[in-house]
Amino acid sequence: MIIGTGGHIDHGKTALLQALTGIAGDKRPAERERGITIDLGYLYADLGDGQLCGFIDVPGHERFVHNMLAGSSGIDLLLLVVAADDGVMPQTREHLAIAGQLGIRRALVALNKIDRVEPERIVNVQRQIRELLADGPFSAAPIMPVSSITASGIEELRSALLNATNEVQSRSNSGYFRLPIDRAFSVAGAGVVVTGTAFAGRVQVGDELLLSPSGRRVRVRGLHAQNQPAEQAKAGQRVALNITGERLALEHVRRGDWLLTAELHAPTTRLDIQLQLLPGETREFSHWTPVHVHLGAQDVTGRVALLEGSNLQPGQQGFAQLLLNAPVHAVHGDRLVLRDQTAQRTLGGGRVLDPFAPARNRRLPARLAQLQGLQTDVFEQALQSLLENAQNGLDPALLERQFNRPRASWQLPADTVEISTRLGPRLFTQSHWQALAARLLAGLERFHQQSPDELGPDRDRLRRFALADLERPIFITLLEQALASGNVGSSGPWLHLPDHSVQLGAEDEALRDRIWPLLLNGNFDPPWVRDIAGNLQTDEAATRLLLRKLARLGALHQVVKDLFYPEQTIRQLAAIGVGLQQQHGSIKPAVWRDSLGIGRKRSIQILEYFDRIGFTRRLVGERKVREESALANSKPSEPTTQPEDGTPQDFRHEAKPAKQ
Repeated sequence: MIIGTGGHIDHGKTALLQALTGIAGDKRPAERERGITIDLGYLYADLGDGQLCGFIDVPGHERFVHNMLAGSSGIDLLLLVVAADDGVMPQTREHLAIAGQLGIRRALVALNKIDRVEPERIVNVQRQIRELLADGPFSAAPIMPVSSITASGIEELRSALLNATNEVQSRSNSGYFRLPIDRAFSVAGAGVVVTGTAFAGRVQVGDELLLSPSGRRVRVRGLHAQNQPAEQAKAGQRVALNITGERLALEHVRRGDWLLTAELHAPTTRLDIQLQLLPGETREFSHWTPVHVHLGAQDVTGRVALLEGSNLQPGQQGFAQLLLNAPVHAVHGDRLVLRDQTAQRTLGGGRVLDPFAPARNRRLPARLAQLQGLQTDVFEQALQSLLENAQNGLDPALLERQFNRPRASWQLPADTVEISTRLGPRLFTQSHWQALAARLLAGLERFHQQSPDELGPDRDRLRRFALADLERPIFITLLEQALASGNVGSSGPWLHLPDHSVQLGAEDEALRDRIWPLLLNGNFDPPWVRDIAGNLQTDEAATRLLLRKLARLGALHQVVKDLFYPEQTIRQLAAIGVGLQQQHGSIKPAVWRDSLGIGRKRSIQILEYFDRIGFTRRLVGERKVREESALANSKPSEPTTQPEDGTPQDFRHEAKPAKQ
């Protein structure tokens, strides 16, 4: 068990620990000279059961509350010290509030210095303490009058602490190892040593760990647990680790860093929390307030974005997002304390719900529903809530870090499906995944209704049209499943429902019938769009739009901008190219030009188009036909047949189903 002191300056915390343990706490010359504790002190003593308890002695001066916070996050039991002559003082209240925000649920109150006052004063101060504790988590804490000078009540206090060790719930050893570093120093002949209270997991000599947030790799060369040499340590113990690493020096480690198993290393600057403002605050807490955030042993600055309104009244709680100015490590359930921008006043605290909070859509109802579900300590319940409100599914690796729960220990809800994406697996509920598939088909059907003259959208346009809020890798997986099942068809890059057929409007059909003879009669040198529009006295933009539609349907090929060739003409040109290669071994530009009987510029434009569509391969001074090309394996008689009106038969074709 780890016991931490709390209380106002000069109320005798250090002297009381010395009376309990026989060990002097203030070892720094400055502390002895000034008679006050400046930084954290660490003691270990056997209270009588043969086990060593760790004691963390914290400074009581208001200027050193940041030091007090660095060591308080690992405390199991608060030993609140109140001097009988002074009674309840400002730091008594502040330390008590901090303990409550850190989730410490066990406390003993030592009413110290009773040798200095009359019995009536003791009774009055006890009443003050009861009033102070009445509305908080420590309302049932025993108050024990003691004197560190006369030793009155010390044995009774020691016995009460010993009994409390059996009542304090031990920390879980499951999960990956993590430890907030509250001290770092160098030992001659050993190197860098760091200390802290292990929050979770186990560690043993020889383990590889990471220093976070830097990510520097270190190895555990030796360790002490509860001030005793050991081969391994576990959650809930005070641990000192002798670490080594490539070019590791003391300046690479500082208070507030973490020692972590590699799987937990994911520094973050956004935390979604459940924020509680202290009842004693004198004014409301506003959105975007700058604060000091104390998490583990770290002190970072940042701002608070309230997620349920623009302000929070004293004593109220609500969801908030912390936007920090430096990266931190956190997992679900971690406790933190907020102090004001000047670091002179404690405002409240919070509980981490999601250490990887989203930068966008943080106030949407679905996100707030997730945060509601994350208030539970039961992983399976939180997971169910997250799944039900996760539009883009859940990343298992991120969940492991968020909850410090290795996946091997999970029990997934029965309706969970795991979907493989290009970014790794994602978890969905079966019903949500099916709903996404239904939205995909509904969106495609709506596209066909709005654009009946188009074969269909490409994949990115369909995503924007039907499922804009879905991440692209997940959308691609959803689409690939729909293609594989035959629910969606594809013709080249265009996606469509299997039974979709293109329908041009009456005006487009009439214009197409007038354009088509001009394109066919142009043979290998068809007219430009502007010439077609001028010849037919039509709007140039409308003509261009129709020709592009026909190109998307496969009836035309756009060789260069505003120059379109019918499908059958392209096949004729391809047949000529195959013949030239069979005759000369390759296609040379000059021979190609002479064979077509058109200008050099136009003949080169056709060759470059063939390069782009994969019919030819460009070499030095010549082209080679790609044998695997579909055009190379087609026959001149295969192009779209043409009825008497000169229009192609297959531009009205039904959309082809996806290839299996």
